[in-house]
Amino acid sequence: PSTTIKFSIPDLHFVTLKVYDMLGRELATLVNEEKLPGNYEVKFNGSNLSSGVYFYRMQAGNFVNTKKFILMK
Repeated sequence: PSTTIKFSIPDLHFVTLKVYDMLGRELATLVNEEKLPGNYEVKFNGSNLSSGVYFYRMQAGNFVNTKKFILMK
């Protein structure tokens, strides 16, 4: 029940990457720091969560992106 989330940062930005459940409750903060330009990988372990649909939201500067993922055990 784990996955790797990959992302790229084109410029120096403060980056947050958080995981939410279907009700919008924040479950985990995976990244919360300033990042230099480059490619990154963050591992997420969902072993303490039940199977279902979750979202992760990344914000870097003015860029915001939310994606859905399914956790299956």
